[in-house]
Amino acid sequence: MTHRERLTAPVAWWVGATAFGLTCGWLVFVATTPVFATVATVLAAAVGYGLVGAYGALRVAVDDELHAGRAHISPEFLGEVEVLDRTAYREVMGPRADVRAWLATRPWIDTGVRVTIDDPADPHPYWLLGSRRPDRLAAAIEDLRQTGRRTAAGGAPQKGA
Repeated sequence: MTHRERLTAPVAWWVGATAFGLTCGWLVFVATTPVFATVATVLAAAVGYGLVGAYGALRVAVDDELHAGRAHISPEFLGEVEVLDRTAYREVMGPRADVRAWLATRPWIDTGVRVTIDDPADPHPYWLLGSRRPDRLAAAIEDLRQTGRRTAAGGAPQKGA
């Protein structure tokens, strides 16, 4: 079982980037010409869209490993998987948080999973992953953990390879 999810920013953030561009353009328009104002609007909006797009491009995937952004972990180091509803997720993000935990979260996501890490060399006791579909993510991680499948280059799945 595989799982792929991109934690993209909500529409409100894109509207905010547009408003940022329009505001910058208006400020330039008041002080200069419409041509400069148009250029400022386009540039400011492009900067806003770029920032929102980059921050909202977090990818969470389960294939032969667990991936969250640029981080990845092999199946042999995955421990218990816990699905977190909105209340539990906020608790783990706040009062019950462990400062050593590795987080792949975004402020607009309010559900996720906690994956215990079974690697004595890893300083992180668990990964906290935001997800819009935490049940599917947890099932994919649990499947990976149980089967231990990793695909060798050009070969069939192998356990622990």
